[in-house]
Amino acid sequence: MLTMKDSQMQRGQQWLEEFLTLSAIPSKVVCEQQADCYWMTIDESNLTPEQIAILVGPNGDVLDAIQYICNTVLNIAHEVEEPIAYTVELNGYRIRRQEELRSMAEYSAQQARMTGVEVELKSLSSSERRQVHGFLSESEDIETYSQGQEPDRRLVVRLR
Repeated sequence: MLTMKDSQMQRGQQWLEEFLTLSAIPSKVVCEQQADCYWMTIDESNLTPEQIAILVGPNGDVLDAIQYICNTVLNIAHEVEEPIAYTVELNGYRIRRQEELRSMAEYSAQQARMTGVEVELKSLSSSERRQVHGFLSESEDIETYSQGQEPDRRLVVRLR
């Protein structure tokens, strides 16, 4: 018997595979449960480099859009207080980007410590801003907040 979490993960996998099929780039999707999300990796073994480039898009924009649509559609009828988070991965993009964000967060925190001046991080998606907030949330001397309106919303790193 499937548990509720298993069925939510399976629903995400089926949705993404159907999305890829309808996009004329059919591929299998491998899902695994992480601490805070369902991680859905698009199997790239039968994709051409061009198809991978199309699905990732410039600066991950297409992959972000697919992930956004996935989360929106799969959470429409979800009645639990917190929505279920789905992360869509392809060709190691998310893992590489997460390391870039971690480095960016650490560098910004160092700059704020050394100069005492606020450091603004621009051009981050809302999920990337959340990740940076998370990376720096353990710092006792650093705080972060977002300011501005989309599409010009920025994350600010400063001393407490």
